Amino acid sequence: MAGNENLGTIKIANEVVAIIASLAASEIEGVYSMSGGVGSGIAEMFGQKKGVKVETGEDECIVDLSVIIEYGISIPEVAGNIQKNVKEAIESMTGLNVVEVNVHVQGVHFTNDDNIVEKGE
Repeated sequence: MAGNENLGTIKIANEVVAIIASLAASEIEGVYSMSGGVGSGIAEMFGQKKGVKVETGEDECIVDLSVIIEYGISIPEVAGNIQKNVKEAIESMTGLNVVEVNVHVQGVHFTNDDNIVEKGE
């Protein structure tokens, strides 16, 4: 991210953008949790936020989110709300242009018995 040429540059770490994205996604009704999917433990060892992958360029970014949705909620509606909220939060807080917010639904949470059914089960 370019800054004022007289003062230097501003660079926002991918981890900061990932935290903003994770919090913004978690605010949406119908999101049970963020999901790391396969290899999430390895990703977290390298400082990546669970369920969030961020790629940033100089002035733009792409965000991939893996989530678990509450059963009975419209998945397309929740995913659209996630995309909108994440885009607005990142752009307002960082000034980066969010090119894509990709939502990967990894599972469904059933509230009555605390079971989660994830893909592949």
